[in-house]
Amino acid sequence: MSKIAFVFPGQGSQYVGMGKGFYDNVAVSKEMYDIASEASGMDIPALCFTENEELNITKYTQVAMLATEVALLKAVEEKGFTPAVCGGLSLGEYGALVASGVMSPADAFKVVVKRGLYMQEAVPTGGAMAAVLGLDAAVIEETIAKVEGIVSIANYNCPGQIVITGEKAAVEKAGELLTVAGAKRVVMLNVSGPFHSKMLTGAGEKLGEVLDTVTIGDVKIPYIANLTADYVNNDSDIKDLLVQQVSSSVRWEQSVRLMMKDGVDTFVEIGPGKTINGFIKKITRETGDTVNVINVDNYDEFEAAMEKLKELA
Repeated sequence: MSKIAFVFPGQGSQYVGMGKGFYDNVAVSKEMYDIASEASGMDIPALCFTENEELNITKYTQVAMLATEVALLKAVEEKGFTPAVCGGLSLGEYGALVASGVMSPADAFKVVVKRGLYMQEAVPTGGAMAAVLGLDAAVIEETIAKVEGIVSIANYNCPGQIVITGEKAAVEKAGELLTVAGAKRVVMLNVSGPFHSKMLTGAGEKLGEVLDTVTIGDVKIPYIANLTADYVNNDSDIKDLLVQQVSSSVRWEQSVRLMMKDGVDTFVEIGPGKTINGFIKKITRETGDTVNVINVDNYDEFEAAMEKLKELA
C-alpha cells in the first residue's frame, strides 16, 4: 500500500484553458470556480478559459491558479482518495490548506485574491529574481552573504535549481559571484518583483489582517509549511506562517525530502503543469528514492490517472 501526498504547484504554471475539462464535466469542480468568482468578484472561468492578458498578472493569477487547484482537488476527493500528507509550492500552500481541512475553499479564495493584490502593490522599483543552476545551496548561501544590499534565497526548488531574490543591483552582483563560484548558469527571471524577499514584508503584514477575518480550523490531514519545511501541528501557528511566507524562502526541496523520509512514495500533483513533477524527479535522482508521480491537470487523462492511483493505493 502506497503512502500518498497531494502537492500543489505555484504561480508560473498557469495557462489559458487550465481546468476547463473539469469545469465542463465535473459538477463539484464547476462549483469551486463559481465559489471563487463570488469570493473574488471576478469572472474566474473567463479568466482561466479565454485568451486574455490578465491571467499572467499577479493579482489575477493567484486566485485563478488556486481556483483550478481546488476544482481539481475536489474531483480527486470525489473519487474517494485521501492523502496521508499534503504540501504546496508558494501559492500552492493554499491548495494544501484546503486539502488539509484548515481553510474552506471560499475563505482560501478570499485570502489569495488579496495576497495577489498586496504582492503586486508592494512590488518596489529595483527588485529582481534570478534562477541559479548547478550550484549547491550551501555555496549559494555563503556567496550571497558577501553581497551588499538585499539578496536572499526565494525558492529551494530542487538540487541544482535555486532562485534568489532582492534588490536588482544586489541580485546581479550575486549572479556574478555565483558564476565565479561555479554556477552553470544564472538566469534573470521575467517577473514583476522580488517575491519571497524581505522587500515584501509589508504585503505579508497586510495579508495578516485578511487572515484575521477567516476561519482557520484544525489540521485534519498533516501538511508541511513552506517556511519551516515541517509539519504544522498547531492551528494557532498557521496565520504567522502564512504572513512570513510572503517574504521568506520557500523550502520546497526540504519539504519533499521530509515526505519521502516519512514514507511517501506516491505524489499526486494537483494543478496546472508538471513543474512539481520535474522537481521531484531531480530530488529523487540525488536521494536514490523511487517514487510515483501522478499528474492531475488534463481532464482527458483524469480517469487513467485515477485508475493508476487506485492500483497504487
